[in-house]
Amino acid sequence: MRVQSASSVCAVPAASRAEAAVAVLAVRASEVQRASGGGLMEVFASVADPRSRQGIRHSLAAILGLCTAAVLSGCLTLTDITAWVAAADQELLAALGCWQDRSGRYVAPHPDTVERVFARLGAQGLADHVGGYLAAKAGVGPVAFPVAGPVLQPAVAVDGKAERGAIGADGLIPYLLAAATHGDSVVLAERLVGAKTNEVPEFQPLLRQAQAEFAGRVFTMDAGRTVRSHARFLVEELAAHYVMIVKENQKGVFGRIDSLDWAKVPVTYQTKETGHGRRERRTIQVMDAPAGLFPHAAQVFLIERYTKGSRKYKTVNVTSAVAVLGVTSLSAREAAPMHPATYVRRHWAIENKIHWVRSPGRLELLQHVAGNPLDTARTTAF
Repeated sequence: MRVQSASSVCAVPAASRAEAAVAVLAVRASEVQRASGGGLMEVFASVADPRSRQGIRHSLAAILGLCTAAVLSGCLTLTDITAWVAAADQELLAALGCWQDRSGRYVAPHPDTVERVFARLGAQGLADHVGGYLAAKAGVGPVAFPVAGPVLQPAVAVDGKAERGAIGADGLIPYLLAAATHGDSVVLAERLVGAKTNEVPEFQPLLRQAQAEFAGRVFTMDAGRTVRSHARFLVEELAAHYVMIVKENQKGVFGRIDSLDWAKVPVTYQTKETGHGRRERRTIQVMDAPAGLFPHAAQVFLIERYTKGSRKYKTVNVTSAVAVLGVTSLSAREAAPMHPATYVRRHWAIENKIHWVRSPGRLELLQHVAGNPLDTARTTAF
């Protein structure tokens, strides 16, 4: 777990640092509860205690375990959490290993102690540890590669989004970047993008801070993150693969892919779905990437989606068609046409699984600490 430097810690008021860390715990508590099966002590047992050893009465695991239980009981502010902890019964205090006085009575941590612990841990440090724990529980480890033939590999989506209904104290809308697994949508790492930067320079720090092994995994992202440095980083440093959407923000790459003779490329995979009053057909065409197109590019693809349905409250039929171009480092030996189509579809599906809307007040706290090591909160995807 990353420890903040003394200078950066002192730059932000302790109360703000504590509240920011509480915000992270508030939005991740339910995930931690599910992953641990109720064993909260296991989650925090390996967290390095930032306090001096002298005079410690309550273990860090006990304090964080109590605070997580408070959040699961509906407490979302530091004041509410400390009040709930102070009123905890003897059975719970004993179960979480709290300190006993000379009479044998278990004593709850003092509110000042709880605040100091959160302030010293910081939001980013707490988020990093929780993300590492969830990654380990989800089995996010090395993937066997190179593969002998085309196969769907475990994938991670990287995406960011401006938070709806929230404006910080500086008048800016907070923007958050996260990495989450496809399928079960376990959030492995998350990062608040500061007002003086954008998500492109935060992409590599986001994945470096994640306590997970990414070798052999496939990373998916939308056009905003389709940049050459990301492709090199994923393949050369993480030994991973990428599936990237290409739009006109990458004019050279987009132009070369768009100018390919797609009319001569057969549709090798398609899906058909019916529901919600419409019929949808998706097709994909794949060919080898032109030489020098993009770092480590092996294949390019064209996905087209055709939708037929009726408008609500009207009897007219509506037909729409959407085309998307993309590039991947996966070769034809490693990925059949159905695989890029599946990666792209699952990336879009993540939004519904990890979407979170915060209150403006809590996001103001997160923005306040973003000028130091960037602090985090729960994020949405795509």
